[in-house]
Amino acid sequence: MTEARPHRNFYGRRKGHNLRDSQAAYLEQDLAKLSPGAVDWDENPDRTALDLETLFGGRDVWLEVGFGGGEHMVHQAALNPNVGLIGCEPYINGVAMLLGKIRASGVANLRVFPGDVRDIFDVLPDASIARAFLLYPDPWPKKRHHRRRFVTPEHLEPLARVLQPGAIFRVATDIPDYVRQTLEEVPKVGFEWLAEGPEDWRKPWGDWISTRYEQKALREGRVPHYLTFRRLG
Repeated sequence: MTEARPHRNFYGRRKGHNLRDSQAAYLEQDLAKLSPGAVDWDENPDRTALDLETLFGGRDVWLEVGFGGGEHMVHQAALNPNVGLIGCEPYINGVAMLLGKIRASGVANLRVFPGDVRDIFDVLPDASIARAFLLYPDPWPKKRHHRRRFVTPEHLEPLARVLQPGAIFRVATDIPDYVRQTLEEVPKVGFEWLAEGPEDWRKPWGDWISTRYEQKALREGRVPHYLTFRRLG
């Protein structure tokens, strides 16, 4: 039975400066073959679940929400060849950057969805994701825009549904108020914060690679926070 497509406001950029010829070629030649399956409503109006078992051969699946330029995704894929990773990013320039990094690195355990993560939540099976990353998300600093942040029930509730019990959810941000909202909202949907002392959020994870967003934050004098949550259940 075909479901009614929900109305979802989208805030933020989908495209920036003109793509270089090489980046346009990556999109044309590589993006379709790296698809996780039918995600968009136009091609999957029944919202049939993705077949992750076939897609990744039974491996654990990790999800990165908004992968930016893709350096963290490629880094994790190279470090963890026995894991499958899905990345979501609506900003097409970032998608093109990721595709270039995939070509250069040769990693093969990645799939890419160039769109709104809410659409992929629709088609992920319950308890199918073993780890999720939210790294330097758009801070939407004005108070009237805080409802646009990822750390709101509209995003966190479906995230909790698709994460396995015991799954890890990592959040990195340099915005103190984003830290506040994250610590308030994430536990409400069934997570526990794993910090036992200040060093647990001041120091990056052992397998971390500093992204271009983090480098910009450090240059501008902002302090990164590294928050680790575990899905209860």
